[in-house]
Amino acid sequence: MKSRFLKLQKTKTYQGIILGIATLLLVLFQSSFFPSYSLENVEHQGFPVVFDYSNLLTIYEGNGSLSAEERADIITRRLNTIANDSNIEITDDKFDIDDRGNVILIIFNKKTLMTVTPDDAIAEKTSRQDLAEEHLKTMKKALKAYRLERRPFYWVIGVVCTVISLLILLLILKIFDFIFPYFYSHLESLQGTLIPSIRIKNLELLSAEKLTQTFKTIIKVIRITLSFLILYIFVPIVLGFFPQTRKIANLLFDYLILAINTVFSGLMGYLPNIFVVGVIIYLTYYILRFLKFIFNEIETGTLQFSGFYPEWAQPTYRLLSWLTIMLAAVFAFPYLPGFNSPAFKGVSAFAALLFTLGSTGVVSNTVSGLVLIYTRAFQLSDRVKIGDAIGDVLEKNLLVTRIRTVKNVVITIPNSVIINSNVVNYSALKRDLQRPLILHTTITLGYDIPWRKVHEVLIAAAQSTNYILKTPLPFVLQTGLNDFYVSYEINAYTNESTKMAEIYSHLHQNIQDKCNEADIEILSPHYSAIRDGNHNTIPEDYLPENYTAPGFRLDPLTNLLNQNNNSVNGSLESHEN
Repeated sequence: MKSRFLKLQKTKTYQGIILGIATLLLVLFQSSFFPSYSLENVEHQGFPVVFDYSNLLTIYEGNGSLSAEERADIITRRLNTIANDSNIEITDDKFDIDDRGNVILIIFNKKTLMTVTPDDAIAEKTSRQDLAEEHLKTMKKALKAYRLERRPFYWVIGVVCTVISLLILLLILKIFDFIFPYFYSHLESLQGTLIPSIRIKNLELLSAEKLTQTFKTIIKVIRITLSFLILYIFVPIVLGFFPQTRKIANLLFDYLILAINTVFSGLMGYLPNIFVVGVIIYLTYYILRFLKFIFNEIETGTLQFSGFYPEWAQPTYRLLSWLTIMLAAVFAFPYLPGFNSPAFKGVSAFAALLFTLGSTGVVSNTVSGLVLIYTRAFQLSDRVKIGDAIGDVLEKNLLVTRIRTVKNVVITIPNSVIINSNVVNYSALKRDLQRPLILHTTITLGYDIPWRKVHEVLIAAAQSTNYILKTPLPFVLQTGLNDFYVSYEINAYTNESTKMAEIYSHLHQNIQDKCNEADIEILSPHYSAIRDGNHNTIPEDYLPENYTAPGFRLDPLTNLLNQNNNSVNGSLESHEN
C-alpha cells in the first residue's frame, strides 16, 4: 500500500511538471496563431482601427496634415459614436461611396466615415475603388453586428450557445474517459510481446514493465495536454457569446499574451543558448543514469572487472557523478544569461574565495577518504583499531569515518586523522584470504614450573574457549626469559573478530581454571641472591634423585671478628714488605 502511494505521488509530480511545460507550449501556440487585439498592440506597418475590440482595418499612410495614427483614431471614434447612438438607425441605404477623383469618401448618413487615398491603395496593393468597397463592407457588417448583439434576444442565443458548448465539452471529456483507459489496458496486453525488455547481452537495461509504464505516462501527458487545450479554448468561446463579457475576456487574454510576449521576446533571442543548455542537461542526466546502472551492477556482482572490487562501485560512482556535473557546469556556464556581466564575475570570484578559505580541511579529508577507499584499508562492519579506538566500522564517506565500539559508543574520526594513524584491521584477512585471526595473551610463571606442562595447560585453556577453532591448533610462544620469570604467549585461531572482547574474557577465565587444576600459581616471583638453605629453582626432573635442599650455616660472632682481624693484619704485612 505504501509503495503504491509513493508511486502515485511520484506520478502526480511528473504530471504537474509536464502540465506546466504543456501550458507554456500552449501559450506560445496561442500567441503565435491567435492575434492580440490590445489597443497597444500596434503593427509595424500601420495603425489598426479597433471597433468592438476587433481590428476592422489598418491605416498605413497619412492624409495631408493627419498622420496614419490620427486617421485610425478618428475613424474609431466615428464608428463608436454611430454604434452607441440609439437614435441612429443603421440601414444599407445610409451607406454610400463618393468618388471625388483624387480620393474616395466612405459616407454614412451623409457624413464622412473615412477617406481612401491613392497612397492607401498602393499600400494595400489594390485599386482605390476596390479598397473603398472592401472597407465599406467591413464597417457596415461591424456596425450591424454591434447593434444586433446588444438586443435582448441575443442573450438567449448566448445562453443556448453556452449550453451547447458545455455539452460538447462534457462529451469530449467523456470520450477521453473511454478512449484512454482502453489504451492503458491495450498496452498492458502488449507487455512482453510487442513491448519487450531492452537488453544488452545478460544486462536488462529496461524491463518490459517499465517500458509499458513509460508509454502509459506519455499517453497520460497527451490526455492532460488535450484536456487543458480544450478547457482553455472553451472559456474565451463562452465569454465571446456575450458582448458584455467579451471586453473582460479580451482584456484578460491581452494581459496574459502581453506578459508572455514580454518574457519570451527576450528568450526568443536566447533560444539557441537555451537549446544548448538543454542538450547539456539532457546528456548529463542520461550519463549519470548510465553510470548509476553500471556501478550498481558492479556492486551486486553482475559485472566484474579484474582488479576492481565491488566496494569501490558506489564511491567511484559518486566521484564520477561529481566530475560529470562539474564538467557539464563548465560547458553550460558560458551559455547562461549574464555570464559575462560584472555582477556574475563578482559573485563567482566571491564564491571561489569562500570555497578556497573554508575548504582546506574539507579537501584534506576528501583526499584522505579517497585514499582510504581505494587502498581498501577497511570496509563496513570490519573490526578495526584506529589510534586508541577499537570497534566496528559503522559508516565511511569522503569526509569522516564512524566506528561503534564494544560499549556501543559511536566515534567519528576525520579521514585526515586516520590517514596519519596506524589502522589495525582484524577482519581483512578472513574476508580477503579466508584465513582466521590469531588472538593472543601473555602470562608469566616462575622457572620452577616445567615449560612443557605450561604449554599443555595453556593449549587446553584455549581449546575450551568459545569461538576458538579446533584446527589449526593453538600454540604457545615463550617470548622472554626474564630475570625472575618466563613469559608464555598463548595463540589461538578464530573467525569471529567482532567477538574479541568476549573471547579474551573467556580465555582468561579458562587459563585461571586450568592453571588451578594443574596446581600452578600464576605468579611472577622475585628471588634473592642468598642461596644457602634455599631450594634450587631448576625443575625437579632435572635434579638428582637424592637432591636435598642445603641447610643454613651458622657461625659464632667471635669467629667472624677473628676472620676480619686476620684479613686486616695480612693486608698490613703485605703493605710493609
